[in-house]
Amino acid sequence: MTTTPGPDPVRRPTLPRRLSAAEPGWATYADVVVVGSGIAGLTAALRLHAAGVGTVMVVTKDVLSAGSTQWAQGGIAAALGPGDSPAEHELDTLVAGAGVCDVDAVRALVTEGPAAVRELIALGAVFDQGVDGELSLTREGGHHRDRIAHAGGDATGAEIQRALVAAVEAAPEIEVAHHAHAVDLLLGAPDAEGRRAVAGLTLHVMGEGQRGGVGAVRCRAVVLASGGLGQVFSQTTNPAVSTGDGMALALRAGAVLRDLEFVQFHPTVMYLGPDSRGQQPLISEAVRGEGAFLVDDAGERFMQGEHELADLAPRDVVAKAITRRMHATGRPHVWLDARHLGRGFWERRFPTILATCERYGVDPATDLIPVAPACHYASGGVATDLWGRSSVPGLYATGEVACSGVHGANRLASNSLLEGLVFSRRIAEALPADLERTTLVDAAPEPAGSPSGVVDPAVRRDLQETMTGLVGVLRSESGLAQAAARLAALAAPADVDPELAAWETTNLVTVSAALAAAAGLRRETRGSHWREDHPDRDDAAWAGHVDVTLGETGAVDVLFRPAPATDLATDLADPENAPTAKEGV
Repeated sequence: MTTTPGPDPVRRPTLPRRLSAAEPGWATYADVVVVGSGIAGLTAALRLHAAGVGTVMVVTKDVLSAGSTQWAQGGIAAALGPGDSPAEHELDTLVAGAGVCDVDAVRALVTEGPAAVRELIALGAVFDQGVDGELSLTREGGHHRDRIAHAGGDATGAEIQRALVAAVEAAPEIEVAHHAHAVDLLLGAPDAEGRRAVAGLTLHVMGEGQRGGVGAVRCRAVVLASGGLGQVFSQTTNPAVSTGDGMALALRAGAVLRDLEFVQFHPTVMYLGPDSRGQQPLISEAVRGEGAFLVDDAGERFMQGEHELADLAPRDVVAKAITRRMHATGRPHVWLDARHLGRGFWERRFPTILATCERYGVDPATDLIPVAPACHYASGGVATDLWGRSSVPGLYATGEVACSGVHGANRLASNSLLEGLVFSRRIAEALPADLERTTLVDAAPEPAGSPSGVVDPAVRRDLQETMTGLVGVLRSESGLAQAAARLAALAAPADVDPELAAWETTNLVTVSAALAAAAGLRRETRGSHWREDHPDRDDAAWAGHVDVTLGETGAVDVLFRPAPATDLATDLADPENAPTAKEGV
């Protein structure tokens, strides 16, 4: 059953169904192509190789270590400590997800998570240990247990990335295409149900030689692990490569994107001034987990009374509280007070963050740190089942590019690395059997009249300012309508060279239009999506998912799919779902 509660007030642009690109000048074959080289992509490649699927190619837009994984400071969450359990981890995840998590997906995440982390350790990732030789586990916002494993204090992502890159480099059978941009999927002819299966994809490899420029990789399956959409906004913690390429590519191929409106703004990103753009330094939630707290200009600890966990409340709660305080005071940021932790503690526990702060003239042992919310994580993405399958045959998705259902309306801290790990393992379990039933299909031409093109890369700044101002932390019907009108203008095809800047900007416009449409349809406040004109959560009308597709003419279509609310109250209503007793709830 699907429904759309009330008229959709947002006018939406027309988008290309294909990117303009040169005809492929080279061709190759791989059984499976993995797009992305973070924890999700490299785990998928290693596990698929171990499963014997045939030839595996990893496509990375930069080098193997350039994605978002290396920037993860806080750690990876799993029920690894004494007294903890997957059921407790599940409950914290459901509460943070604000009623739209997929319970089965969450259960898979928390149940399989401990073994997946242990396997990562066996692969060579070195996590911090206590004096007893056991994992040193800490706590972050939304967690009621110490269950965050970290490495090098605040360099967890970098250590995980190092271990995975080393493992891939030790497997010469896994081919890596460096500096390669995935342009579009190649699709077969429609089947009886009108679905078109993956036949391959086109790549643009930066450089000269046998595989320079645009080429075609024929394959039987594509695994998207290409990360998020952070560069949609003017300020983000995401690296420059996070331009929503995988989501846009999937949308153009006919895949369903789900819950794009749930964009998480990390509450404590270092404020570098009004003219700062792009990737900003993240001040990990783990700093608050160790005792730091938020204050305003007057020194008031404003999180007291906002939530039972105060400064360790879920990220949406903290981000909203900071934004309200910024509006009330007219200031562009608040302050994080971690002075009492002491210099030695900073050097031991958070050396990377310490170095970052000092680079910008702040000594966190003696100074307050200026912080403000910035785009951090997309909980939505390519809709998948529990085994990573999308709605396009042969197309899988894992990690931030995917919407597996585990995050709901707001990702629980440090569940992102775990999701990429667990669901990439699941893809590697399901895909070999899927391939046995799959034959290589020939690419078919696009339907007549299917729009193609690119937008002018010069519109990127305007796009980011529009999204930040009107589709960012605070949203309203009038603001979203203004954003849609502006996006329609920015989406106009341009007579420019089809190259990386134009492709990336077209992808950003495409994902922005889909995100704005989803945010316009969901007329309630839930998790990381909040509407000033609809400030309350409304389970009677909006418990469920917003799906986005792209019509044959390039029109963005949004559809609401109701589902039972899956938060604390509803999950505990069934005694079989009740977790074990937990402290501090």
